[in-house]
Amino acid sequence: MRRAEKCFRSRPRLRSARCAQQATSRKAASTGCFSAIPPGWSSQGAGQRWLSAIFGPNTWWSSSPSRVVFSRRQSVPFPATAVRSLAISKHPWFIVLSLVAILAVVSPVQAGTIQPGLQARLLSLPPEQEIAVIVTLTDQEDFHRFRGLGKEVRRAKIGRALRARAEKSQRPLHEFLRKQKALRLTPFWIFNGMAVTLRADQVGELAARPEVMSVRLDKTLALPEPDLALAAAPEWNLSAIRAPVLWSRGHTGSGVVVAGMDTGVDALHPDIGPRWRGGANSWYDPNGEHPTPSDLNGHGTRTMGIMVGGDAGGTAIGVAPGAQWIAVKVFNDANKATESAIHLGFQWLLDPDGNPGTDDLPDVVNISWGLVDEVNVCDTVYQADIQALKAAEVAVVVAAGNSGSAPATSLSPANYPESYSVGSVADTLLVAEDSSRGPSACDGSIFPSIVAPGVNVRTTDLTGGGTVPYSYAFVSGTSFAAPHVAGAMALLLGMAPQLSVAELEDLLRLTARDLGDPGPDHTYGYGLLDVGAAYRRLSPFPWQLFVQPIAGQNMRE
Repeated sequence: MRRAEKCFRSRPRLRSARCAQQATSRKAASTGCFSAIPPGWSSQGAGQRWLSAIFGPNTWWSSSPSRVVFSRRQSVPFPATAVRSLAISKHPWFIVLSLVAILAVVSPVQAGTIQPGLQARLLSLPPEQEIAVIVTLTDQEDFHRFRGLGKEVRRAKIGRALRARAEKSQRPLHEFLRKQKALRLTPFWIFNGMAVTLRADQVGELAARPEVMSVRLDKTLALPEPDLALAAAPEWNLSAIRAPVLWSRGHTGSGVVVAGMDTGVDALHPDIGPRWRGGANSWYDPNGEHPTPSDLNGHGTRTMGIMVGGDAGGTAIGVAPGAQWIAVKVFNDANKATESAIHLGFQWLLDPDGNPGTDDLPDVVNISWGLVDEVNVCDTVYQADIQALKAAEVAVVVAAGNSGSAPATSLSPANYPESYSVGSVADTLLVAEDSSRGPSACDGSIFPSIVAPGVNVRTTDLTGGGTVPYSYAFVSGTSFAAPHVAGAMALLLGMAPQLSVAELEDLLRLTARDLGDPGPDHTYGYGLLDVGAAYRRLSPFPWQLFVQPIAGQNMRE
C-alpha cells in the first residue's frame, strides 16, 4: 500500500429522496473556468462542444463579441452564478480576471457534478476521444429501513431492493447512452450507478441529465511491490493477539467465511487450498483473466495466509485456520485495478451466486489497499459499496495505510466511518513508523480503530505453480496487520455467530490491549488486538449481556 493513481474527492452521497430532489437543481458544473479552446476544438462548433462537455448544455459560445454565455435554470443541474453573459476580451489580463471572478462566486455546493479529475482530463482530449467514466445516480438506497430484520432476511431483502432500484432508475439513462452509441456500459446495483465509455464531447450532456448525481473518471489504482521483511522468530504475531487461547478450546473459525479483495490467491499452497469454499460463488475475476483462483503477485496470497492459513509447513500461520475463504481478484495481472473493477468486486461480494435468495455472502471482508496518493483526504468513491456490505451484516476490515509517521495521514477507504481500520505494530508492540495516524479525514474519529502485528510477519507465499508448495515469506505493512483482525472476527463469529457486526467491532475495541498513552488515541487506536480477551468476555455468560456500545467516548488528539 504505497502507490496509487490519484483519485479525487467525491461529494457525500445524499441519504434521502427529498435531499436528492433538492440537490438536483444545485449540482455543479464549473469547478474551473477556461480561457482557451483545447487543441483540435478551434472552430465555433467545436468550441461549443467543448463548453458543453465541461459546463453542460446550457453553456454556449457567442462569436460577436467573443464571449461565453452561462444560463441558469432550475431544471438543469449545471447552475452558474446567475443568468448572465460574460464578455471575454481579447486581452489576456481581462480573461484571467474574468475567470477568477467566476471562480470566486461559484459556491462549493454547486461544484462536483463533473468531478475535477474528469474536468482536467477533458481539457486535454479531442472531442472524439473515448473516455471511461463512473456515473452515480441521485436515487440511492436508504439502508435504515432494513434495521430490525434477521441477518438472512436482511441480506435477501437488501439484494433484491438494490437490484430493483437500479433496474428502474437506470432504464432511461441506458436508453440515452444507447442513442449516444456509448461503447461500454456496465451497470452497478451495489450502488446505483454504472461504468460507461463514451466520447469526451458527450460527458457534459450525460452529467446534465436529472437522474445523474456525479460523473468521475474510471481511474486505475496501482498495487506497490510487495514489502518483504527480514526473517524473524515465526508466529510471534499469533501469540501477541492470543489466538492460541481460542484454538486450545476448539474455536478455529469453523462455519465462517472470510473474503479477500486483492491480487487473487494461490490455491495450490497446502496451507490455503483446502480452505477454499469452492464453486462458482467462491471466486471472481472482474478482469476476466483467471476462471479459477490464481495470484501472480503474491499480495493476496500473503494476506489470505494470515487470515486462514494452516500448519502444513510445520507451524500454524493463520489466525482462523478453521474458516473458509472466497476471493475476488480486483487487481489484474499487471497489478492494476480500475475503479469499475473494484465496484464489480464489491457487488459480487454482496451476492456471489447472483441469487439474493441464497445466503452465500462472506462474514468478513479484508481490504489491504487504499488510495495512497490522497493522504488525509476523505474520498467517498467506495463508501456506498461498503455501506451496502455493512447493512447486510458483513464486517469490512481495512488496512490503515503506510503513510505515517506524521499525524493526520489517514487514507480512504480505511477512514470511512463504516470501515474497521487497522494499524501496524512490531514485536516490541511499538507502532510501525510508517503506520498511518489519525484522526480520520472523513469524520474526525479515532483512527486507526485498533492495531495488530504488521512487522516481520510469517505467511504463505507463491508456490510457483505448485513447484514450491511449502513457500513462505516474512512481510511488513498494515496490509498484513488487517488480516489479523479479519481472522480474529472469524474466530469470534465461529464461537458466537449471533454477534452483529457492530457488536463484534465494539467487542474488539473494548478488549484491545491499551498501548501508548492511556485511552484511545490516533496512533494505536483503541489498542492492540487481543482476541483472547474478547473470548474471555464472551465465554462465561451469554453474549448479549457483555457486548456494549462504546459510542460517545471522547477523542484525544
